Amino acid sequence: MARINLLPWRAERREQRRREFFMQLGFAALAAAALVLLWYLFMDARISNQNDRNEYLSGEIKQLDAKITEIKDLQKTKSQLLARKQIIEQLQENRAQMVHLFDELVKTIPDGARLTSLKQNNQTLTLDGVAQSNATVAEYMRRIEASQWLGSTDLIKTENKHGDSRTPYEFELVVHLDKPKADASGTPASDSSSGTDDTGTPASAASAAPASSASAAPLASAKPAAPASEGGAAQ
Repeated sequence: MARINLLPWRAERREQRRREFFMQLGFAALAAAALVLLWYLFMDARISNQNDRNEYLSGEIKQLDAKITEIKDLQKTKSQLLARKQIIEQLQENRAQMVHLFDELVKTIPDGARLTSLKQNNQTLTLDGVAQSNATVAEYMRRIEASQWLGSTDLIKTENKHGDSRTPYEFELVVHLDKPKADASGTPASDSSSGTDDTGTPASAASAAPASSASAAPLASAKPAAPASEGGAAQ
């Protein structure tokens, strides 16, 4: 005999499917929450790691900035020291140069000429004086250009303003100072710290000469003009 189930099996099946659906939905929600939590923890760890790296880099940048500032201060100090060294070297060089300069001025001035003033501006020397003739001025220029401590010479003017005087011509020369030229043996002429100069005068005595450039009148007395012969007429 056949058995017939008269119970509401469709309702029970529907209820079972409903329970299964909610269970699957709960598992999915839990899985999603776990994934979100894991993603949050992972990103938080990365952010924390990046913040640590940023802090480390910031500290290193501050240290580098401090070192850069220190380097700039050292470079500034170095530049100041080099500038002072250069000034000292220039003063040391000019000290010997002035001694040789006055010595050369005395040795190069010819008879029949004398200086009235001289002015120095860096490596340029301006000489004012009087001479007997233009030939005397030309001879003076040749001697200056042949000197070891004096360079090229430019004639600014030469005028006859004192016709009745023994030195009627007033002249102005611009001399460009030069470093000492080497002699035949290849030794520079600047060995002036000791020994004697070309005239046999000790260098210590030469260094005692006054370095004033206000006037060259004392220089003129070192080489007076040649006296005129008796009965002769001055040029």
